[in-house]
Amino acid sequence: MMNETRTYQVITYGCQMNVHDSERIAGLLDQAGYVPAGEKATPDVVVFNTCAVRENADNRLYGNLGHLAQVKKDHPGMQIAVGGCMAQKDRDIVLSRAPWVDVVFGTHTIAHLPALLARARAEQLAQIDIAEALITFPSTLPSRRESAYSGWVTISVGCNNTCTFCIVPSVRGREMDRDVHDIVTEVKLLVDQGVQEVTLLGQNVNTYGAQFPEPDAFASLLRSCGEVEGLRRLRFASPHPAYFTDSVIAAMAETPTVMPSLHMPAQSGSDEILRKMRRAYRRDRFLSILDAVRTRIPGAAVTTDIIVGFPTETEQDFQATLDLVRQARFAAAFTFQYSIRPGTPAASMDGQVPHPVVQERYDRLIEVIDEIAWQENKKLVGSQVEVMFATGEGRKDDRTQRMSGRAQDNRLVHVAVPDGVSPRPGDIATATVTYAAPHHLIADSGFTGWIRTPGGDAWQEQTSLV
Repeated sequence: MMNETRTYQVITYGCQMNVHDSERIAGLLDQAGYVPAGEKATPDVVVFNTCAVRENADNRLYGNLGHLAQVKKDHPGMQIAVGGCMAQKDRDIVLSRAPWVDVVFGTHTIAHLPALLARARAEQLAQIDIAEALITFPSTLPSRRESAYSGWVTISVGCNNTCTFCIVPSVRGREMDRDVHDIVTEVKLLVDQGVQEVTLLGQNVNTYGAQFPEPDAFASLLRSCGEVEGLRRLRFASPHPAYFTDSVIAAMAETPTVMPSLHMPAQSGSDEILRKMRRAYRRDRFLSILDAVRTRIPGAAVTTDIIVGFPTETEQDFQATLDLVRQARFAAAFTFQYSIRPGTPAASMDGQVPHPVVQERYDRLIEVIDEIAWQENKKLVGSQVEVMFATGEGRKDDRTQRMSGRAQDNRLVHVAVPDGVSPRPGDIATATVTYAAPHHLIADSGFTGWIRTPGGDAWQEQTSLV
């Protein structure tokens, strides 16, 4: 037992897997007697959950650690912990660069964090706890969810691929899959707690079931989760194009709760670059998947990841990427300038592209992506959309009377809300799109009603408020 109430703050860098891990970290600290720090208060414990994929995450971490060195001096007893992918990769490097850090823990030892903090305080000595294999599956740990209505469910951890730009397999380990009954049970528990939107997570979510004898395991899982009573929206992230099957497309099309959105990482439009990246598909295969999805799910919004400036990328390779973007008609894209990640095969490749060239290509890519996204959004003007108001995004703007949320296809929508109506995060409205921008829609007419989030043990449906 702790003799005093200590406060904490968790700072997250990286992907959705890291966001979900941070919810587990917060849950563990809650269970150990810590409480979240106030918005402007100095926490007793600061936990950084790190990313090893993006260079700017490293820079931000060490910048923040440098700032906290003085803060820690001014607040005796303050502790700093660094966990996640970068901690798993760098281990002793963290302490050599920031010796005032108290705890370094890896991706496989999240469950040990409260004990490590206590030991570091008692011994006045930094603690390092890195394991090479998963010890406790993350979803068996307690969680403090960021949202009352939307939840993550991890279906697998680790990765069996060997993409040359990626450090994930060495920091997350080989893929391990959860039992389907455990996953469906967690979805049911979340729905019972008021969650109405669930996102299934895996490093390559559609390779789920590689350890099982059942074929089409991920497609079956989508159907099983989609049948959970009370669940309104089901999503998943992120699939790998090489393993995306017709059975998954059929499950998406035939399961009403699976939303018409798909995040499909392309990385490049050049077959030569895809080969050097060790991505086990080529551009024609990628585009054929999108065609098949849109045939079965008309209007589906597709987003992607693209890396610019991978080693040896020529202007011709880059033009192939621009051509892919124009054919694919992405609703949005997460774009990255290639940077050397130590420990990856691409780091030692010849033909590293000079930064000014990468920057110039990156700027051109953004311009094309934004123009296409705007064109696609303009097609929705006049159509009716169902919007779930979102935590953070869902604040009402006093000037415009708009609140923000996500459409079924995951587009951001700003909705004009009538006077006297105050939807909460998780409530659902239908409205008519009146304007389109590259990164959002505006729906200023046709607000017809909303569904209040659960009150007590029952749903309160209200469909004729205005």
